[in-house]
Amino acid sequence: MRTPEERLSPTDSSTYQLRADGCGRATEDSTDSATSCPGSLIVVSNRQPYRHEYASDRADTTWAGDDKTMTDGTGSTTDGKETAIDEDGVMAGRQRSLTVDEPTGGLTAGLDPVVQEANGTWIAWGDGEADFEAVDDDNCVAVPPGDESYTLRRIDLSEEAVDAYYYGFSNRVLWPLCHEFPTLVEHRSNDYEWYRTVNELFADAVVEHATDESIVWIQDYHFALAPRIVQESTPASVTVAQFWHVPWPTPETFRQCPAGDRLLEGLCGNDLLAFHVDRYVAQFLECVDRYLPDAAVDHVSRTVDYAGSTTRVVSTPMGIDAEAYDRDARTADPTAESVRSELGVGPETVVGLGVDRLDYSKGIPERLAAVERFFERNPGWRGEFTFVQKTSPSRTDIPAYERYGELVRSEVERINSRFETDDWQPIVYTEAYLDRDRLCRLYRRADVMVVSPLLDGMNLVAQEYVASQVDGEGVLVLSDRTGVHELLGPHALTIDPSDVDGIADQLERAVSMPRHERQRRINTLRSRVFDADLEQWMATQFDWIRRVHADERGASTDHDSDSDPRERPSPV
Repeated sequence: MRTPEERLSPTDSSTYQLRADGCGRATEDSTDSATSCPGSLIVVSNRQPYRHEYASDRADTTWAGDDKTMTDGTGSTTDGKETAIDEDGVMAGRQRSLTVDEPTGGLTAGLDPVVQEANGTWIAWGDGEADFEAVDDDNCVAVPPGDESYTLRRIDLSEEAVDAYYYGFSNRVLWPLCHEFPTLVEHRSNDYEWYRTVNELFADAVVEHATDESIVWIQDYHFALAPRIVQESTPASVTVAQFWHVPWPTPETFRQCPAGDRLLEGLCGNDLLAFHVDRYVAQFLECVDRYLPDAAVDHVSRTVDYAGSTTRVVSTPMGIDAEAYDRDARTADPTAESVRSELGVGPETVVGLGVDRLDYSKGIPERLAAVERFFERNPGWRGEFTFVQKTSPSRTDIPAYERYGELVRSEVERINSRFETDDWQPIVYTEAYLDRDRLCRLYRRADVMVVSPLLDGMNLVAQEYVASQVDGEGVLVLSDRTGVHELLGPHALTIDPSDVDGIADQLERAVSMPRHERQRRINTLRSRVFDADLEQWMATQFDWIRRVHADERGASTDHDSDSDPRERPSPV
């Protein structure tokens, strides 16, 4: 299946008109101003862009550091560089140097230059070992190191707060609900109260840094309550926007959410609320319609009027830094000895691949069952085809995740014991950390990529694989329950991720597909991934933010000049 041809190049981005209903993409003119912000930018996220750690006990550490890589917890990896910094005045009385992990991939790295250009503020949980040795009395530190362009404000959370807010309500309640696993919801006392308290801490930090011109951009499901708090405590000219990176559940599932009405009230404190795809927008609006009686929902304009303010709800599919994956894949040798030594995959073996966090939403047991079905039906492929499953354990303190990991490992062992020979295994399973170079080499080496989540907000791994397919030979097998299916589905092999026989059918089709069809499909997929990359996504986000900000500025001039500029209507 693998015959490298002329290198494939990224296709020039096409431009789509931004529609009034919240669909579509940025225009060419707006792409040029992707990093421009109409006001002072404040980003709020659980994950921070820079993390301080202790380097060593030596007092004279002066080295600049070697390249290192860190995982982003999603099954993808992000590169970083470790740079020693002077601890004088930071760690009084101690002789330990600090290092800084710097982002160069994913959303965090994509936003970093935007905040730098805006001379903005980034508010995040300080989870690094030495984070609070590097900050000032206000828990702020100037970043990036050596080129201090913006302020990183760190929120100090106790172990109890992290357990309840992050591992509790965020990932024992909201995550399973948003991914349609209501039976896995765990109600623990105090989890919601801590979630509310942490949202208040982040919101208070926003208020401290906000000016009349501020743009507040909140990231993800960890902060559903914060928008309303920020809206009520800042001038009407401040724009509050949020991107919800995970799916939004159906109304039937959402009704099981504890404090669901308060979450909806919080989210309707946004001036702009964005999801990946249209169906999440529609499901959110339906939930507001059903469970927030005082809200007025317009499903045509995709707006919600509540408590005297208007929330515009839009869909903007997120992309990746496609050029970076293309570049890294070109420098990676897919036949390198490391692939054979690490994974036991020979140069002539046809390789299938799965790359996932070890999360119950990813559909890994069903995928493994489909591989088993494939070998049952196709004994001639035994010894000729190997499926490589790379997983990244996460949230292992949550029982549902621990049980899921045990199930996946036991299934791999069972299937291998059924089919393996002295010199071949049907499934190569690894939880080993793979840096960016090795991941791109694996993406490039894989003849078939199976992306089969039971539900996924977008799924960036599918896009990473496509961008890394520089030889133009790979086949993408893609779940129809991922957000990215709306972008790539027509040219991938579509599957129902719960249909084991159907997945096996598509595996058979993938490994026997004629070369010209593989090339045609992957060329089109690459064009789509490069057209809808991370830069394009941010350009579209800022287009909407500019539009909403202009509306907010116009509305604020209509207020009584004698009124308190921080006053907004209170919730009913």
